[in-house]
Amino acid sequence: MIFSTLFLAPPSAWQIAIVVLVILLLFGGRKIPELMRGLGSGIKEFKDATKEEDPKKSNNDSENKNENPS
Repeated sequence: MIFSTLFLAPPSAWQIAIVVLVILLLFGGRKIPELMRGLGSGIKEFKDATKEEDPKKSNNDSENKNENPS
């Protein structure tokens, strides 16, 4: 019963602090900024790729409508 409530409750400040401390111990202070930089550039590339797809899709839809008037 206690086991299920521990994992369903939102994390407290102490739990978050312990997780951050463990991450710092595992990766070190120098590696974390590199990881965050890589994560940020990956997110930026993903957003750019999704923005590029939208105009192409809308242009193809309008061309298809013009070719096949019903």
